[in-house]
Amino acid sequence: MATWTCPQCDRSFGRTGQSHVCLPVMPLDVYFRDRPAYEREVYDAVVGHLESVGTVDVEAATVGILVKRRRTFVELRPKHKWVELSIMLTRPIDDPRVSRRIVVSHARFAYLFRLRSAADVDDDLRELLTESLHQF
Repeated sequence: MATWTCPQCDRSFGRTGQSHVCLPVMPLDVYFRDRPAYEREVYDAVVGHLESVGTVDVEAATVGILVKRRRTFVELRPKHKWVELSIMLTRPIDDPRVSRRIVVSHARFAYLFRLRSAADVDDDLRELLTESLHQF
């Protein structure tokens, strides 16, 4: 789990002095207060699964939900008609639902998925979430 807390923004990180953009964090009920119901349902499906298989830190920031262990490995970012799920993995995958792939380094890839409802969090996606949790 995270070992350093930024004195300016009160966010926690895996490395002391971790480079980051200070974003204010807020309680989940404040984050979801004026958002469409499907965003909370997607959050519950994703984070509920992750919490069922391991321990995670969840931060609600103005840009979205950040899920961490030693580092951020899952992000949920609100878009106009969906929630963009980003999953970090250490291997390439081939999934037709991936809307974008970002090569972070030779051994780290971010895969973005468009989730419109909790039903989009199926067994295959839960397997990828579990894999990411164990890798990061």
